[in-house]
Amino acid sequence: MKAAELIISEVEIFKSPIKLKEPFVISLGPLTHAENVVVVIHTREGISGFGECSPFMSINGESMDTCFIVAQYLAQALKGKNALDIEGCTLAMDKTIFGNASIKSAFDIALYDIAAQHAEKPLYQFLGGKKGKELQTDYTVSIGDPDKMAKDALSIKERGFQIIKIKVGGSKAADVERIRMIREAIGMELPLRIDANQGWNAHEAVDILEAMQPYHIQLCEEPIPRWDFMELPRIRKQSPIPIMADESCSNHHDAARLEQLEACDMINIKLGKSGGIYDAMKIIDVAKKNKTRIQIGGFLESRLAFTASAHLALTSDLVQYYDFDTPLMFVEDPVVGGITYGPHGEVTVPDAPGLGASVDREYLSSLEKATV
Repeated sequence: MKAAELIISEVEIFKSPIKLKEPFVISLGPLTHAENVVVVIHTREGISGFGECSPFMSINGESMDTCFIVAQYLAQALKGKNALDIEGCTLAMDKTIFGNASIKSAFDIALYDIAAQHAEKPLYQFLGGKKGKELQTDYTVSIGDPDKMAKDALSIKERGFQIIKIKVGGSKAADVERIRMIREAIGMELPLRIDANQGWNAHEAVDILEAMQPYHIQLCEEPIPRWDFMELPRIRKQSPIPIMADESCSNHHDAARLEQLEACDMINIKLGKSGGIYDAMKIIDVAKKNKTRIQIGGFLESRLAFTASAHLALTSDLVQYYDFDTPLMFVEDPVVGGITYGPHGEVTVPDAPGLGASVDREYLSSLEKATV
Protein backbone atom coordinates (compact mmCIF):
# COMPACT_ATOMS: atom_id res chain seq x y z
CA MET A 1 0.00 0.00 0.00
CA LYS A 2 1.39 3.36 -0.99
CA ALA A 3 2.20 5.72 1.89
CA ALA A 4 0.01 8.79 2.20
CA GLU A 5 1.30 11.96 0.60
CA LEU A 6 0.55 15.62 1.10
CA ILE A 7 2.62 17.52 -1.44
CA ILE A 8 3.99 20.94 -0.41
CA SER A 9 2.74 23.42 -3.01
CA GLU A 10 3.43 26.84 -1.47
CA VAL A 11 5.12 28.41 1.54
CA GLU A 12 4.29 31.83 2.97
CA ILE A 13 6.89 33.55 5.15
CA PHE A 14 6.08 36.58 7.31
CA LYS A 15 8.16 38.94 9.45
CA SER A 16 6.22 39.33 12.70
CA PRO A 17 7.67 41.95 15.06
CA ILE A 18 5.50 42.50 18.14
CA LYS A 19 6.23 45.13 20.78
CA LEU A 20 6.70 43.98 24.38
CA LYS A 21 4.85 45.67 27.24
CA GLU A 22 8.25 46.58 28.69
CA PRO A 23 11.84 45.67 27.76
CA PHE A 24 12.84 42.06 28.46
CA VAL A 25 16.37 42.16 29.86
CA ILE A 26 18.80 39.28 30.36
CA SER A 27 22.56 39.23 31.01
CA LEU A 28 23.13 39.20 27.22
CA GLY A 29 21.19 42.45 26.71
CA PRO A 30 17.70 44.05 26.43
CA LEU A 31 14.89 43.36 23.94
CA THR A 32 11.97 45.67 23.19
CA HIS A 33 10.24 43.55 20.52
CA ALA A 34 9.65 39.89 19.78
CA GLU A 35 11.11 39.83 16.25
CA ASN A 36 9.54 36.60 15.05
CA VAL A 37 8.94 34.83 11.76
CA VAL A 38 5.72 32.98 10.90
CA VAL A 39 5.76 30.20 8.29
CA VAL A 40 2.62 28.78 6.63
CA ILE A 41 3.09 25.61 4.58
CA HIS A 42 0.32 24.79 2.11
CA THR A 43 -0.20 21.39 0.51
CA ARG A 44 -1.72 20.51 -2.82
CA GLU A 45 -4.37 18.48 -0.97
CA GLY A 46 -5.64 21.52 0.97
CA ILE A 47 -4.12 21.05 4.44
CA SER A 48 -2.01 23.95 5.69
CA GLY A 49 0.28 24.11 8.70
CA PHE A 50 1.45 27.05 10.82
CA GLY A 51 4.86 27.45 12.43
CA GLU A 52 6.82 30.22 14.13
CA CYS A 53 10.27 30.99 15.44
CA SER A 54 11.79 33.68 17.62
CA PRO A 55 15.44 34.09 16.60
CA PHE A 56 17.85 35.27 19.29
CA MET A 57 21.00 36.79 17.81
CA SER A 58 23.12 36.32 20.94
CA ILE A 59 22.07 32.68 21.43
CA ASN A 60 21.31 30.99 18.11
CA GLY A 61 23.01 33.52 15.83
CA GLU A 62 19.88 34.31 13.83
CA SER A 63 17.73 37.40 13.41
CA MET A 64 14.30 38.07 11.96
CA ASP A 65 15.99 39.27 8.77
CA THR A 66 18.31 36.27 8.37
CA CYS A 67 15.42 33.89 9.09
CA PHE A 68 13.29 35.62 6.46
CA ILE A 69 16.00 35.04 3.82
CA VAL A 70 16.98 31.50 4.87
CA ALA A 71 13.31 30.53 5.01
CA GLN A 72 13.10 31.17 1.28
CA TYR A 73 15.96 28.72 0.65
CA LEU A 74 14.27 26.13 2.86
CA ALA A 75 10.92 26.64 1.13
CA GLN A 76 12.52 26.03 -2.26
CA ALA A 77 14.10 22.83 -0.91
CA LEU A 78 10.78 21.54 0.45
CA LYS A 79 8.47 22.53 -2.39
CA GLY A 80 7.13 19.41 -4.09
CA LYS A 81 8.11 17.17 -1.17
CA ASN A 82 5.75 15.08 0.97
CA ALA A 83 4.89 17.08 4.08
CA LEU A 84 4.16 13.84 5.93
CA ASP A 85 7.77 12.71 5.49
CA ILE A 86 9.07 14.83 8.33
CA GLU A 87 12.38 12.98 8.55
CA GLY A 88 12.96 13.49 4.83
CA CYS A 89 12.00 17.17 5.04
CA THR A 90 14.35 17.64 8.01
CA LEU A 91 17.20 16.04 6.06
CA ALA A 92 16.44 18.27 3.07
CA MET A 93 16.63 21.39 5.25
CA ASP A 94 19.89 20.27 6.85
CA LYS A 95 21.39 19.57 3.43
CA THR A 96 20.33 23.02 2.26
CA ILE A 97 22.07 24.95 5.03
CA PHE A 98 23.98 24.16 8.21
CA GLY A 99 22.67 25.41 11.55
CA ASN A 100 19.86 27.99 11.44
CA ALA A 101 17.91 25.97 14.01
CA SER A 102 15.51 28.80 14.74
CA ILE A 103 14.00 29.14 11.29
CA LYS A 104 14.10 25.38 10.78
CA SER A 105 11.95 25.05 13.91
CA ALA A 106 9.21 27.17 12.29
CA PHE A 107 9.10 24.80 9.31
CA ASP A 108 9.22 21.78 11.63
CA ILE A 109 6.21 23.01 13.65
CA ALA A 110 4.23 23.64 10.47
CA LEU A 111 5.04 20.15 9.17
CA TYR A 112 3.92 18.53 12.41
CA ASP A 113 0.76 20.64 12.32
CA ILE A 114 -0.01 19.23 8.86
CA ALA A 115 0.81 15.64 9.85
CA ALA A 116 -1.34 15.73 12.99
CA GLN A 117 -4.25 17.32 11.10
CA HIS A 118 -3.97 14.57 8.48
CA ALA A 119 -4.06 11.97 11.26
CA GLU A 120 -7.08 13.78 12.76
CA LYS A 121 -5.38 13.96 16.16
CA PRO A 122 -4.28 16.81 18.39
CA LEU A 123 -0.52 17.14 18.12
CA TYR A 124 0.24 15.74 21.57
CA GLN A 125 -1.63 12.53 20.67
CA PHE A 126 0.11 12.35 17.31
CA LEU A 127 3.43 12.52 19.19
CA GLY A 128 2.37 9.70 21.52
CA GLY A 129 1.49 11.92 24.46
CA LYS A 130 -1.58 12.27 26.64
CA LYS A 131 -3.18 14.69 29.00
CA GLY A 132 -3.09 13.94 32.71
CA LYS A 133 -0.63 16.35 34.27
CA GLU A 134 -0.84 20.04 35.04
CA LEU A 135 1.25 22.43 32.98
CA GLN A 136 2.01 25.53 35.03
CA THR A 137 4.27 28.23 33.67
CA ASP A 138 6.63 30.37 35.65
CA TYR A 139 6.82 34.13 35.05
CA THR A 140 10.11 35.92 34.53
CA VAL A 141 11.65 38.96 36.21
CA SER A 142 14.13 40.78 33.96
CA ILE A 143 17.60 41.57 35.28
CA GLY A 144 18.08 45.13 36.47
CA ASP A 145 17.97 47.31 39.56
CA PRO A 146 17.34 45.12 42.65
CA ASP A 147 14.57 47.37 43.94
CA LYS A 148 12.67 47.23 40.62
CA MET A 149 13.19 43.48 40.39
CA ALA A 150 11.72 43.05 43.88
CA LYS A 151 8.69 45.17 42.94
CA ASP A 152 8.25 43.19 39.71
CA ALA A 153 8.42 39.89 41.60
CA LEU A 154 5.80 41.09 44.08
CA SER A 155 3.55 42.16 41.20
CA ILE A 156 3.91 38.71 39.63
CA LYS A 157 2.98 37.08 42.93
CA GLU A 158 -0.04 39.39 43.30
CA ARG A 159 -1.17 38.46 39.78
CA GLY A 160 -1.43 34.86 40.96
CA PHE A 161 1.64 33.20 39.47
CA GLN A 162 3.06 30.54 41.75
CA ILE A 163 6.54 30.10 40.25
CA ILE A 164 8.91 33.01 39.60
CA LYS A 165 11.99 32.95 37.37
CA ILE A 166 14.72 35.52 38.02
CA LYS A 167 17.22 36.70 35.44
CA VAL A 168 20.69 37.07 36.96
CA GLY A 169 24.23 36.92 35.58
CA GLY A 170 25.97 39.98 37.01
CA SER A 171 28.44 40.31 39.86
CA LYS A 172 28.12 38.21 43.02
CA ALA A 173 27.20 41.24 45.12
CA ALA A 174 24.57 42.47 42.67
CA ASP A 175 22.98 39.07 42.03
CA VAL A 176 22.81 38.06 45.70
CA GLU A 177 21.29 41.44 46.53
CA ARG A 178 18.71 40.94 43.78
CA ILE A 179 17.65 37.59 45.22
CA ARG A 180 17.72 38.87 48.83
CA MET A 181 15.44 41.79 48.02
CA ILE A 182 13.06 39.61 46.01
CA ARG A 183 12.74 37.15 48.89
CA GLU A 184 12.19 40.05 51.26
CA ALA A 185 9.37 41.30 49.02
CA ILE A 186 7.57 38.02 48.28
CA GLY A 187 8.48 35.79 51.24
CA MET A 188 9.93 32.29 51.14
CA GLU A 189 6.92 30.27 49.98
CA LEU A 190 6.96 30.56 46.19
CA PRO A 191 9.61 28.61 44.26
CA LEU A 192 12.34 30.79 42.74
CA ARG A 193 14.28 29.71 39.65
CA ILE A 194 17.32 31.65 38.51
CA ASP A 195 18.75 31.97 35.00
CA ALA A 196 22.27 33.37 34.58
CA ASN A 197 22.24 33.10 30.76
CA GLN A 198 25.98 32.26 30.82
CA GLY A 199 26.68 35.40 32.85
CA TRP A 200 29.18 34.02 35.39
CA ASN A 201 32.60 32.49 34.84
CA ALA A 202 33.57 29.02 36.00
CA HIS A 203 35.67 30.33 38.88
CA GLU A 204 32.92 32.39 40.51
CA ALA A 205 29.78 30.33 39.77
CA VAL A 206 29.92 27.98 42.77
CA ASP A 207 30.71 30.85 45.15
CA ILE A 208 27.65 32.76 43.91
CA LEU A 209 25.40 29.70 44.07
CA GLU A 210 26.53 28.97 47.63
CA ALA A 211 25.74 32.56 48.61
CA MET A 212 22.22 32.13 47.18
CA GLN A 213 21.52 28.85 48.99
CA PRO A 214 19.72 30.46 51.98
CA TYR A 215 17.09 31.87 49.61
CA HIS A 216 15.66 28.48 48.61
CA ILE A 217 16.48 28.47 44.90
CA GLN A 218 14.85 25.59 43.00
CA LEU A 219 17.34 25.50 40.11
CA CYS A 220 19.88 27.52 38.15
CA GLU A 221 19.91 27.68 34.37
CA GLU A 222 23.19 27.91 32.42
CA PRO A 223 25.50 29.50 35.00
CA ILE A 224 28.59 29.75 32.75
CA PRO A 225 29.43 30.30 29.05
CA ARG A 226 28.26 27.36 26.94
CA TRP A 227 31.71 26.85 25.41
CA ASP A 228 33.02 26.12 28.92
CA PHE A 229 30.72 23.10 29.39
CA MET A 230 33.62 20.90 30.55
CA GLU A 231 33.48 22.86 33.82
CA LEU A 232 29.81 22.02 34.37
CA PRO A 233 30.42 18.59 36.00
CA ARG A 234 32.54 20.23 38.72
CA ILE A 235 30.08 23.06 39.22
CA ARG A 236 27.18 20.63 39.39
CA LYS A 237 29.00 18.52 41.99
CA GLN A 238 29.89 21.50 44.18
CA SER A 239 26.73 23.57 43.78
CA PRO A 240 24.05 23.44 46.48
CA ILE A 241 21.52 24.37 43.77
CA PRO A 242 20.60 21.97 40.92
CA ILE A 243 22.03 22.92 37.51
CA MET A 244 19.95 23.09 34.32
CA ALA A 245 21.69 23.11 30.94
CA ASP A 246 20.22 25.58 28.46
CA GLU A 247 22.46 27.25 25.89
CA SER A 248 24.97 24.37 26.19
CA CYS A 249 22.26 21.92 25.06
CA SER A 250 20.83 22.71 21.65
CA ASN A 251 20.32 19.26 20.13
CA HIS A 252 20.42 15.57 21.00
CA HIS A 253 24.17 15.41 20.35
CA ASP A 254 24.70 18.09 23.02
CA ALA A 255 22.35 16.26 25.37
CA ALA A 256 24.25 12.99 24.95
CA ARG A 257 27.57 14.76 25.63
CA LEU A 258 26.25 16.44 28.79
CA GLU A 259 24.73 13.16 30.02
CA GLN A 260 28.04 11.36 29.49
CA LEU A 261 29.86 14.07 31.44
CA GLU A 262 27.21 14.05 34.21
CA ALA A 263 27.22 17.81 33.70
CA CYS A 264 23.69 18.79 34.70
CA ASP A 265 20.67 17.79 36.75
CA MET A 266 18.17 19.05 34.17
CA ILE A 267 17.93 20.02 30.51
CA ASN A 268 16.02 22.94 29.02
CA ILE A 269 14.59 22.12 25.59
CA LYS A 270 13.68 24.99 23.29
CA LEU A 271 12.36 24.30 19.81
CA GLY A 272 14.34 27.27 18.52
CA LYS A 273 17.57 25.57 19.66
CA SER A 274 16.76 22.01 18.60
CA GLY A 275 15.44 22.93 15.17
CA GLY A 276 11.96 21.85 16.19
CA ILE A 277 10.02 18.90 17.53
CA TYR A 278 11.86 16.23 15.50
CA ASP A 279 15.15 16.68 17.37
CA ALA A 280 13.48 17.68 20.65
CA MET A 281 11.95 14.20 20.81
CA LYS A 282 15.47 12.79 20.41
CA ILE A 283 16.66 14.91 23.35
CA ILE A 284 13.87 13.44 25.48
CA ASP A 285 14.99 9.95 24.44
CA VAL A 286 18.54 10.76 25.56
CA ALA A 287 17.25 12.07 28.89
CA LYS A 288 15.39 8.82 29.56
CA LYS A 289 18.65 6.92 30.15
CA ASN A 290 19.40 8.76 33.39
CA LYS A 291 15.86 9.99 34.02
CA THR A 292 17.10 13.55 33.62
CA ARG A 293 14.35 16.05 34.31
CA ILE A 294 13.37 18.41 31.51
CA GLN A 295 12.08 21.93 31.15
CA ILE A 296 10.33 23.03 27.97
CA GLY A 297 11.01 26.70 27.40
CA GLY A 298 11.38 29.14 24.57
CA PHE A 299 12.56 32.53 23.43
CA LEU A 300 10.04 35.30 22.64
CA GLU A 301 7.60 33.24 20.61
CA SER A 302 3.89 33.99 20.56
CA ARG A 303 1.24 31.51 21.67
CA LEU A 304 1.62 29.85 18.26
CA ALA A 305 5.03 28.27 18.87
CA PHE A 306 4.39 27.88 22.59
CA THR A 307 1.34 25.79 21.70
CA ALA A 308 3.72 23.41 19.94
CA SER A 309 5.95 23.41 23.03
CA ALA A 310 2.98 22.63 25.27
CA HIS A 311 1.96 19.70 23.06
CA LEU A 312 5.53 18.40 23.35
CA ALA A 313 5.43 18.79 27.12
CA LEU A 314 2.60 16.23 27.28
CA THR A 315 4.74 13.49 25.69
CA SER A 316 6.94 12.60 28.68
CA ASP A 317 6.75 12.50 32.47
CA LEU A 318 10.37 13.71 32.50
CA VAL A 319 9.08 17.13 31.42
CA GLN A 320 8.40 18.74 34.79
CA TYR A 321 9.16 22.44 34.30
CA TYR A 322 7.40 24.87 31.97
CA ASP A 323 8.62 28.30 30.88
CA PHE A 324 5.79 29.54 28.65
CA ASP A 325 5.40 33.12 29.86
CA THR A 326 6.63 35.41 27.08
CA PRO A 327 3.33 35.59 25.10
CA LEU A 328 1.89 37.26 28.19
CA MET A 329 4.43 40.06 27.71
CA PHE A 330 3.17 41.08 24.24
CA VAL A 331 1.10 44.21 23.62
CA GLU A 332 -1.00 42.26 21.10
CA ASP A 333 -1.93 38.63 20.51
CA PRO A 334 -2.60 37.70 16.86
CA VAL A 335 -2.96 33.96 17.53
CA VAL A 336 -6.27 32.19 16.89
CA GLY A 337 -6.85 29.14 19.08
CA GLY A 338 -3.79 27.76 20.84
CA ILE A 339 -2.92 27.41 24.50
CA THR A 340 -4.80 29.38 27.13
CA TYR A 341 -3.58 30.61 30.49
CA GLY A 342 -5.32 30.12 33.84
CA PRO A 343 -5.25 32.44 36.88
CA HIS A 344 -2.15 30.83 38.44
CA GLY A 345 -0.20 30.27 35.24
CA GLU A 346 -1.94 27.01 34.36
CA VAL A 347 -1.64 26.21 30.65
CA THR A 348 -4.42 24.39 28.77
CA VAL A 349 -3.55 22.63 25.49
CA PRO A 350 -6.15 22.56 22.68
CA ASP A 351 -7.71 19.29 21.52
CA ALA A 352 -8.38 20.31 17.92
CA PRO A 353 -6.62 18.25 15.23
CA GLY A 354 -3.06 19.37 14.61
CA LEU A 355 -1.47 22.26 16.44
CA GLY A 356 -4.84 23.80 17.18
CA ALA A 357 -3.42 27.27 16.59
CA SER A 358 -3.08 29.64 13.66
CA VAL A 359 -2.49 33.34 13.07
CA ASP A 360 -5.18 35.87 12.28
CA ARG A 361 -5.23 36.47 8.51
CA GLU A 362 -5.91 40.18 8.88
CA TYR A 363 -2.81 40.49 11.06
CA LEU A 364 -0.74 38.50 8.55
CA SER A 365 -1.93 40.75 5.71
CA SER A 366 -0.24 43.70 7.44
CA LEU A 367 3.20 42.03 7.56
CA GLU A 368 6.15 41.91 5.19
CA LYS A 369 5.81 38.67 3.26
CA ALA A 370 7.59 36.35 0.86
CA THR A 371 5.86 33.54 -1.03
CA VAL A 372 7.62 30.53 -2.52
